[in-house]
Amino acid sequence: MAIRNRYHQFEKELHGSIWSVEEDALAFLTDAGLIGRATMDDQGRWPSEDKDILPSKIGECVWWLVVLAQRMDLNFEECVEQFLAQKMDMLK
Repeated sequence: MAIRNRYHQFEKELHGSIWSVEEDALAFLTDAGLIGRATMDDQGRWPSEDKDILPSKIGECVWWLVVLAQRMDLNFEECVEQFLAQKMDMLK
């Protein structure tokens, strides 16, 4: 969250306010889309100029999910545990 707080300062300087939760969600979706393109490039299905972006963007998307969970008063770890428990129950 220290990184996100630094970005909030930058947003205040640029726009006079921090991004909304919706804007954070859009930033996450943008990075998720970049993962899609980078994955296609990795699999030889789409050319890319940035061959090394995939690991960083995967990490960034996880980071965005943590940020979004916190901003919406959710515990990220509990969200993941809930999802895994639901899937395990479904697969029994």
